[in-house]
Amino acid sequence: MMKNDLIIDYLDELFPNPKCELNYSNDYELLIAIVLSAQTTDKNVNRVTSILYDKYDSLEKLSNASVEELYSILRPIGFKKKSEYVKDIATILLNDYNGVVPDKKELLVKLPGVGGKTANVFLSEYYNYPFIAVDTHVERVSKRLKLAYKSDSVLDVELKLQKIFDKKDWAKRHLQLVLFGRYKCKSIKPICDDCKLRDICIEKRKS
Repeated sequence: MMKNDLIIDYLDELFPNPKCELNYSNDYELLIAIVLSAQTTDKNVNRVTSILYDKYDSLEKLSNASVEELYSILRPIGFKKKSEYVKDIATILLNDYNGVVPDKKELLVKLPGVGGKTANVFLSEYYNYPFIAVDTHVERVSKRLKLAYKSDSVLDVELKLQKIFDKKDWAKRHLQLVLFGRYKCKSIKPICDDCKLRDICIEKRKS
């Protein structure tokens, strides 16, 4: 079996129906959660957004909240800048997009705190558009499995993954790679002994 086919089969075996682990109930809640997830875990984001979205249950309320009020909730996950992003995103969505998160990447990346990776994650998750977002998990797994070179940039990795996987499966493969990196091919103490991809991995560690 070819290497790429082996990887695909194993990802399908481990995560046949991968799901985003961020909690959300609408488009803006997902976008904000992704922005907040920078440099922290989805679990940490879910803890604070459960409080945030309960207290400020509309874009209007988020827009009218002060940065200090938002930061009192978001403090556990990082810098005050994230609170500014939340307020600014809510305000811009209300004023410029009738309260609807745009479904075009070129518009999304103009929002505060939204870069290419965040836009890709949002579009692939919410709209199931064909995008592959390369976060730390996807980058690590791709390089360990020799789908990309160690020296490759994030953009290089993204372009190579797009060539490897069928376009219709990009959103699914993105989630599978994230979950594989999060729970098995971890940065520290990866679980290698029973991994079916061990022979093609550059790590091949012993647990």
